[in-house]
Amino acid sequence: MRRIEIYDTTLRDGSQGEGVSFSLQDKLLLTARLDSLGFDYIEGGYPASNEKDCEFFRRVREMDLEHARVCAFGMTRRKNASAEEDQGLASLIASEAKVITIVGKSSAFQAIEVLRTSPEENLAMISDSIRFLRSANREVIFDAEHFFDGWKYDSDYSLAALRAAVEGGAGMVVLCDTNGGSMPEEVGSITADVVAALRGAAVGIHCHNDCNLAVANSLAAVDAGASQVQGTINGFGERCGNADLISVIANLALKKSGYQVLLSNSVEYLTELSRYVYEIVNMNYPTQQPFVGKSAFAHKGGMHVSGVARTTASYEHIDPQLVGNERRVLVSELSGRSNIVAVATRHNIQQDPKLMDKILAKVVSKEHAGYQYEAAQGSFDLLVKECAGTFHPHFERINYHVTVETEKDSQTTTEATVKIRIGDEIRHEVAEGDGPINALDAAMRKALNGRFPALVNVKLVDYKVRVINSEAATAAGVRVVIESADDEEVWGTVGVSENVIEASWIALVDSYEYKLCKDEERGPKSAKEKDFLYAT
Repeated sequence: MRRIEIYDTTLRDGSQGEGVSFSLQDKLLLTARLDSLGFDYIEGGYPASNEKDCEFFRRVREMDLEHARVCAFGMTRRKNASAEEDQGLASLIASEAKVITIVGKSSAFQAIEVLRTSPEENLAMISDSIRFLRSANREVIFDAEHFFDGWKYDSDYSLAALRAAVEGGAGMVVLCDTNGGSMPEEVGSITADVVAALRGAAVGIHCHNDCNLAVANSLAAVDAGASQVQGTINGFGERCGNADLISVIANLALKKSGYQVLLSNSVEYLTELSRYVYEIVNMNYPTQQPFVGKSAFAHKGGMHVSGVARTTASYEHIDPQLVGNERRVLVSELSGRSNIVAVATRHNIQQDPKLMDKILAKVVSKEHAGYQYEAAQGSFDLLVKECAGTFHPHFERINYHVTVETEKDSQTTTEATVKIRIGDEIRHEVAEGDGPINALDAAMRKALNGRFPALVNVKLVDYKVRVINSEAATAAGVRVVIESADDEEVWGTVGVSENVIEASWIALVDSYEYKLCKDEERGPKSAKEKDFLYAT
């Protein structure tokens, strides 16, 4: 087994992605999370660029990291100046980071056209900077910027840049596909040539994703002899991003043979890690992200679901649990009986083919009207109960009224009135809210309060509106999907109408009914809870 070092630059390179920003606390928390999984290097930032990164290196020294080595990032000395007088290099030393990553030009074209210096001076900038940092007893990694483009322009010079770094004392030279335009066969071939030419020097790879090949290029470099992969969690980074370490790690650990990465059980936490990073930067998860996306192991076509029911390998390349993900079976108008069986297993109706057909016909009919159940498991559960004749509504909705008034000072007041029947009792309540749906939710809760106190634990997690038939313009139908949660789970419910408030009311009612049915099926855990759930 060949050990492949994983170098994470999410906190520096990843933060350069559009819409990505980390607070100081975010950076410290993510450092601890990556360390716990066995990441080898964590690039914390550029101390010379801002006060937040300087503070990060002060704070991270207080952390008791077990596996990861924290790196400070910087550039080679300025042209025609000494390394000892360079403020950027001085800030790297002052950070007290034990590892310093220096980026320098490895392309003759870049040295001449961008740095506006001679090729010889650029080589001196590389070697002088690394010698200076080594004299301060720092481990140095050299990121050879524009390496692959530079190799194609003048391979002898690019190799000379690497040799200058090695001779200066760099412990690792990293080949950077900075513009993200190289092909896997190019990366593999050039990396193999470098490994052979440097005769034992450690070589790494750093790829950008402008051709959607950053992961493939990283794997090609590893196969060619690279022993370190640099990248970011979820592929964050400038332009189209960096190599996604989630996919790199999963492929090296599960799809290829002969490689060892991170700690032995860390791959099982990749889904959790991916979603954790999306959460701290306040971004939605891409559902189709390989390995860890919500749709990575989701099955919708009836033939697919039937195949997976027989053997999961028929439509899954790995067991989703290996990366901490889960299999999902979706219900839609494309579904066959296999989907219904898979999703409705907990209702114990697998042996009733007539009921299965009835449920499937109902799903097709509802989807024709605009419903979708892929993200609305709660509404689908209620649909199954209705078809089976086991659903008994806890209340009946009679009508509602919502008003929105704008005062002279531009303040808006929203008020909702609802009328529902619970048994023989009619409840008529009014409430204000921050908007029509919030007001409607508040009024419904007041109307249900007392009879169903367990609804106090239900909170709205997400609310989405989608236009169904956009050609109808403002008269178009809309689909509202609501995600609700209690202390145990999250569930989705759906409503469809030409009126967005009506669609929301339908989805809200389903959310309450799902919670009440769920609690009844589970049964109270104690006499005290029973009194709470069914108090009148």
